[in-house]
Amino acid sequence: MGKIRWLFLLMALFSLPTFAQVENEVIDDGDNESVSDSAMVDTLFNDSISLPWPENVQYRLRNLLKSDMFETSQVGLMVYDLDADSTLFAYNERQLMRPASTMKLITAITAIDKLGGDYQFKTELCYTGKIENRKLTGDIYCVGGFDPRFNSDDLKAFVEGIRKMGVDTIEGHLYADRSMKDEKAYGEGWCWDDKNKVLTPLLIGGKDIFMGRFLNALVEHGIFVDASIDDKKKPTDAYCIVARFHTIDQILMRMLKESDNLYAEATFYQIAASTGSRPATAKNARTVIRGLVEKIGLEPSKYKFADGSGLSLYNYLSAELEVRLLRYAYRNKNIRNHLLPALPIAGVDGTLKKRMRGSFTNGNVTAKTGTLTGITSLAGYCRAANGHTLCFAIINQGVMHGRNGRAFQDRVCTVLCAPN
Repeated sequence: MGKIRWLFLLMALFSLPTFAQVENEVIDDGDNESVSDSAMVDTLFNDSISLPWPENVQYRLRNLLKSDMFETSQVGLMVYDLDADSTLFAYNERQLMRPASTMKLITAITAIDKLGGDYQFKTELCYTGKIENRKLTGDIYCVGGFDPRFNSDDLKAFVEGIRKMGVDTIEGHLYADRSMKDEKAYGEGWCWDDKNKVLTPLLIGGKDIFMGRFLNALVEHGIFVDASIDDKKKPTDAYCIVARFHTIDQILMRMLKESDNLYAEATFYQIAASTGSRPATAKNARTVIRGLVEKIGLEPSKYKFADGSGLSLYNYLSAELEVRLLRYAYRNKNIRNHLLPALPIAGVDGTLKKRMRGSFTNGNVTAKTGTLTGITSLAGYCRAANGHTLCFAIINQGVMHGRNGRAFQDRVCTVLCAPN
């Protein structure tokens, strides 16, 4: 952008679109219709066969798989008993499928493993030049670290940082430093007709309107700005006066409980940046994910990782891979302590708030949901009636009515949690 005085930039700011995408992975797929792929398993516990653990669970799961819905759809299913250290049940567990938003589990586990539980997302305010007679003659740099939680309070702290230096006039440039990541605005394999948020490392309120809002805030607080706005990387000799942080736990909470795609992509690019590459790319993040897959004993070349949120149609993985990662996370105390509190709880919160409210599953299943057209998925943990902790992954593919896939998954969890 060429040199434009602040007055004109303010006018441009108010002309910018301010629509916000609602982060919601559940799509309108005609779930109110009576359809042929209905799960049809109402007699789940009405048989007279009494079997010991775990044969009773295996028997009931096999019965679920007799549903008519599998005449026209597929499922990959795996359940692992973490206390017995053995596979409890597996069906098509190695078949490659699109994970939908359970891809966020892979992103979260990789991030905690690579970055650590004390990692923070950072946005900085820096400057170059000199200050004389309350005027800064030089340049301001807003350095983006892809923090999706950066908000108006953080922006106010930026303005206060400038005022505390005694500055009431800025003459020079206002620069956006977006060098943390590449310039790709969207993820690989995202649908062109989706209204997805722009993947930029400099955000406010989750929107790509940072510099306009920053200029507006400066003027509102009595700082005269005679400067142009442009993009430029912060020089090494710049003075950094304010840094705003949000913890990885804050990011994971919304990313997993609410299935926020922007938060997942921001985390994906933190993983990428941890390799030291500037700008960070999706390829860098995939390299780290593949390294973890190899670490847990699987062959990374068998899977396709495209993005961090699961929006991409290019992601392909298996129920076995998700279970292996859930096992790894549970056995690693540092990962477990940050992952489990961020997962939706059945009947309680997040995307599972209205699901599995029965006495066996309510509050007893913590898992990540996933929904794309034709795909529903669920992966996480639950406690069996015998006290054992289980981890599981269920990927339904080719299900044209999402409620049927979700009903199947809920019944699987009921089988896992119910007494004999």
